[in-house]
Amino acid sequence: MLKRTILMNGSKVTFVADAAEKLSDVIRKQLGLTGTKVGCGSGECGSCTVILNGKVVRSCITKMKKIKDNDEIITIEGVGSKDELHPLQVAWMVYGGAQCGFCSPGFIVSAKNLLDKNDNPTREEVRDWFQKNKNVCRCTGYKPLVDAVMAAAQLLRGEIEVKDIWKSLPEGASIVGSDYVRPSALAKVTGTWDFGADLGLKLPENTLHAKLVQAEVSHANIISIDTEEAKKVPGVVAVLTYKDVKGTNRINGLAFPTNKGDGLERPILNDKKIFQYGDAIAIVLAENEKAAHAGVEKVKVELEVLPAYMNAPDAMADDAIEIHPGTPNVYFNNHISKGEETSPIMQSAPYVVEDSFYTQRQPHLPIEPDVGFAYVDDDGKLIIHSKSIAIHFHALMIAEGVGMKAEDVYIVQNNTGATFGYKFSPTMEGLLGVATMATGRPVYLEFNMKQQITYTGKRSPFWTTMKLAANEDGKILALESDWSVDHGPYSEFGDLLTQRGMQFGCAGYGIPNIRGNGRTVCTNHGWGSAFRGYGAPEIMFPSEVLIDELAEKVGMDPFEFRYKNIYREGDTTPSGCKPDVYCLEELFDKSRPAYEAAKKRAAQKNANALPGKKYGVGVSVNIYGCGLDGPDSSEAWAEITPKGVSVGNSWEDHGQGADIGTLTFAHETLKPLNLKPEQIDLVLNDMTKTPNSGPAGGSRSNVVTGNATVVACQNLLESLKKEDGTYRTYEEMVAEGRELKYMGKWTAPCTDTPPEHGQGDPFAAYMYGVCVAEVEVDTASGKTNVEKMLLASDVGTIINRLVVDGQMYGGLVQGIGLALTEDFDDLRKHTTLTGCGIPTIKDVPDSLELMYTEYQRPNSLLGASGAGEMPLAAPHAAIINAIYNACGARVTHLPARPEKVLAALAD
Repeated sequence: MLKRTILMNGSKVTFVADAAEKLSDVIRKQLGLTGTKVGCGSGECGSCTVILNGKVVRSCITKMKKIKDNDEIITIEGVGSKDELHPLQVAWMVYGGAQCGFCSPGFIVSAKNLLDKNDNPTREEVRDWFQKNKNVCRCTGYKPLVDAVMAAAQLLRGEIEVKDIWKSLPEGASIVGSDYVRPSALAKVTGTWDFGADLGLKLPENTLHAKLVQAEVSHANIISIDTEEAKKVPGVVAVLTYKDVKGTNRINGLAFPTNKGDGLERPILNDKKIFQYGDAIAIVLAENEKAAHAGVEKVKVELEVLPAYMNAPDAMADDAIEIHPGTPNVYFNNHISKGEETSPIMQSAPYVVEDSFYTQRQPHLPIEPDVGFAYVDDDGKLIIHSKSIAIHFHALMIAEGVGMKAEDVYIVQNNTGATFGYKFSPTMEGLLGVATMATGRPVYLEFNMKQQITYTGKRSPFWTTMKLAANEDGKILALESDWSVDHGPYSEFGDLLTQRGMQFGCAGYGIPNIRGNGRTVCTNHGWGSAFRGYGAPEIMFPSEVLIDELAEKVGMDPFEFRYKNIYREGDTTPSGCKPDVYCLEELFDKSRPAYEAAKKRAAQKNANALPGKKYGVGVSVNIYGCGLDGPDSSEAWAEITPKGVSVGNSWEDHGQGADIGTLTFAHETLKPLNLKPEQIDLVLNDMTKTPNSGPAGGSRSNVVTGNATVVACQNLLESLKKEDGTYRTYEEMVAEGRELKYMGKWTAPCTDTPPEHGQGDPFAAYMYGVCVAEVEVDTASGKTNVEKMLLASDVGTIINRLVVDGQMYGGLVQGIGLALTEDFDDLRKHTTLTGCGIPTIKDVPDSLELMYTEYQRPNSLLGASGAGEMPLAAPHAAIINAIYNACGARVTHLPARPEKVLAALAD
C-alpha cells in the first residue's frame, strides 16, 4: 500500500491505495470522480484519459506506483462544470460531439491538453493528436469532434464568442429541423451523465458482485460442474449453476411459427451443452469484485469437446451433427416470388452476371462494455437495470426463464454508452435475474471488453449467390438470389433477419421479376444479434457490387446505370409494394456533380500517381425500412403538470438521440400551449413508469414512437381545450376533476411479408441514400485508404439536424470498418478493439460530405422517416466498387484487408 498527496483538479487530496491498483479505479472508486470512464481497460480507447503533470495518459493502464506526491492530475471534472463550461465542452454540445457520450470526457480532456499546448491547430494536427493518444469513438464518425476542437480553439483565441456558435431560437419557434442541442448533452460533456458502471458505485452496501465462469471452447457436452472450492474462497457468497435457476432456465427467442425450432434453445446458464465460446456456465457472487474473480478461478468444469461448426457451409454439410439435438441446423427457410419466373428470362437476356459474396461477422464494438444490476423491490417485483434497447421485449423473453411472471419483471434502461443493436437481444438480463432471485440481494455485473466482444451478439454473416439480367437498353429484367445466414447457435430474431434478405436484395431498383431462397443456419460461432442496418448491409453488399458488374457488362457508367434503373412511378419494392416516396431520382441529380468531380480527381491523381498508387470512385444506393414488419405499434403518454408537461415513452437510446426526438415531437405538437422546450419533462425507458413503445431497432422509433408521442400530446391538448379555443391550466384541470395524463398509441398501416413468397407492405416508411466513395489503393501492399465520402440522403422531415448528421457520419465510418477492417472470426486474435479492426480517426477521411432532400413521409405525423440504419446499408459496397474502379481488384469476401486485395489483383 502507499499513501499519496496529489493535486487533483487544483485541490490537494490525500489517500491510501494499493501500489498495483489502476489510476482509473482510484479516481473512480476511491475519489468518486466518475466522469473518467473505463471502456477497454487496456489503453486502446482513451475513454479513461486524464492529464498527469501536463501530459495525456490513459488512466486504465497507469499503475498507482507511478504516481508520486505532489503530482498534478486533471480529470473532466477539472476541465469545466455545468456552471463554468470550457470552450471545448460548449463546442462538443453545439457540434453534436456527444452522441452516446461515453467517450466524450476522454476526448475533451485529451483535446484540452492539445489546446493548452497549441491553441491554433490545423484539422490534421487535431486528427494526429487523437490518433497518437488513442482516443476512439464509435458513434460520431470523428468529423464532428474535429469540428468542435476547431471551434473551441477559435473561442480560446477570442476570434468568436459562444453566441456565434450557440444559436438561440426565437421565442415560440419550432425546433423541428434545427440544431437544438439534445437535453443530455450538458451532463455528457461534464462527465456527470451516469452510465451503468457509475450507478454501480452507488448501489447499497449489500450488493453482490457477479463474475461468470465461461466456456473456452465452442462446442461440448457438459460432464460436470464442481463449485465446492469456489464456495470456500473468502468473500464468496454463492456459486450458481443451472441447478439454482428457479425458472425454465431458457431465454424465449420469440421464434416465427414456421421456425423448425421452438426458440427456447438458449440457456441462461448452460446445463447440458456448450454451444459457443463464452457461454455462461456458472455465476460467482461475492462481497467484492476481487473475491468474485478468485472464485471463478476455482470452479472446475469437465467437458466432452465436440466438433465445432464455425460457419454456415460447415454446419450445412451432410455429415454435420445437429447442434441442438432434434432441431436441424437449417431451421428456417423463406422464399421470394415476385413477377414472372426468372429462369427463362436469365436464359434469353443479352446481359447476365452472377457472383458469390460473403459479409462477415461484424462486431459492434461499443466503447462501454455490457453492464447492469438487479434487485427485488419492496413489492416483490424484479427490477433489472441494463443497456437493453428492448425493455418490454426483454421482460417477456426472460421472465419464465428466471421463474417470474412477466408482469412482475421490470427493466430500466441505464444511460447507455451505445449498442448499435446488440442489445436488441438480452445478454445479461437473465443472468442478473437468476442471481437476484437466488440470493435475494442486489447484484451487479460488469463485462470487461474481452467478454463484451466474445460473448455478446454479432452481425450474422451472409453467404450469398446472386444473379442479375438486363436487356439491350440496360434495364434490369430479373434477379435471382440465394442466401444463407450464419446466425450462431441461438435462433432469436434469426428468422426475422433472414426475411431482410428478400426485402432488401436489390432494393432501390424497379425489378419486375424476382426469385430467391434464404435460410437461417445454426453454427457454433458468435450468436447473431441485430446490428445497425440489420440485414441490409449483408444483402446490399452483393446487390450493389453485382449492379456494378452488370453495368460494366452492359457498357454503362455505374452511376448512370443505377440512375436508369432506380425506383420511379409504377415501380415496386422487392416486397411488391409501392415505395413511400420516389426521391431517388432527385438524390442522384444532387449527387451527380460530386460524382463527376470525384471521377476527374481520380483521373488526375492516376495521371500523376507514384508507382503502385491507384485511385478510384465507387457508388452505391442505400435503403432501409422503418419498423418491425407489419402492423408495428407504439405507446406514449403526456401529462399536464404545475411546471408544464411531462412526456413518457420507452424510446430506448443507444446514443442516437431519443431524448431530443421525444422533446421535438412533443414540443411541436404542444405549440398551442406556448411551452418552452425546458418546460417539457422527459420520462424515458423505465417500465415502472413508461409504456410499451417497442424496441429501438429497425429505425422504427422516430416514426412509430414519434407518432405515438404526437398522438398522446394531441389527446392531452384536446382535454385541455376550452369551448372558446383557449386551454385550461394545470390548476383548472385539477379544480374540474379532469384526468391529467393521456395515452397515445399509433399502429403502422402495414402488412407482413410471408416467408412463402415475401410479398406485402412491411414498413411504415423508408430511408434512401446515394453514396459516393473515393479511395487510394496501394497495389504493392494491398492497403486501401478511403479519401472522401459523400452521402446524399432522404429521411423525410429532419427532426434534429445535429442528430441526423451524426447518424450519417457514424454510419459511413462503420461502413469503412465493414468494408476494410472489422471482423470477429479468429477467437485468438479478434478479442480486442484493435484486433477486431475498429476504425481510428486516421482510418477515416476528414472529408465526409452530406446532402439532403426532405420528401414528406405519408405515414409519419411530422413527415419524418428514421435515420440510423440507412447510412450503413451499403457504403461498404461503394468502397469495394471504388477499389475495383481504381485497380481492377474485385473483392467479394469482406473485409477487404490488404491480402484480399492483393489476391484479387493476382486473379
